[in-house]
Amino acid sequence: MTDKPAIILASGSAFRQKMLRDAGVDFRVERSEIDERAVENTLEGSGADPETVAQVLAEAKAVDVSERSPGALVIGADQTLSLGDEVFHKPADMEGARRHLLKLSGRTHQLNSAVVIARDGEVIWRHVGIARLTMRDLDPAFIGRHLSSVGENALHSVGAYQIEGEGIQLFEKIEGDTFTIVGLPLLPLLAELRTLGAIDG
Repeated sequence: MTDKPAIILASGSAFRQKMLRDAGVDFRVERSEIDERAVENTLEGSGADPETVAQVLAEAKAVDVSERSPGALVIGADQTLSLGDEVFHKPADMEGARRHLLKLSGRTHQLNSAVVIARDGEVIWRHVGIARLTMRDLDPAFIGRHLSSVGENALHSVGAYQIEGEGIQLFEKIEGDTFTIVGLPLLPLLAELRTLGAIDG
């Protein structure tokens, strides 16, 4: 029986690490050293849609780590939030979180969760999962109370919410699986890891 290839997650995200760990995947974490905003800046004016932006960022992370980890399967992931043509980034502070929620209130936005696998500096598999989420019409005073309750957790996601916590109260409709929303389309990733002989199956 051949040895299974090492699996590396090129992400510091505690949520992504927990999802893989809970699924029983044996992996280690090695954070990418790329400058995400610099990579995004190279795409400005290119007409790249939010799904492509997420995929390019995920690929850059995976390739960066895989070049230093011969033979390993390196998982890179990234997520963008799009509202029409506007792409959101993680809010820098609580005021930014408040502005995010005011903009998203009463509207449907899209989460684009990209995951790739790279080996020896080459991307060998890619996938983008999409979820559509509709927020309730939120009263500004409620937004203030909500942010006071969740505190700085609001700064850890692009939409300033976490559906696995109190953020679920902001929504009236969700189309898409939880894994994609949290930032790692887990089922297609596990299927590919089985195909590559990295996990039992």
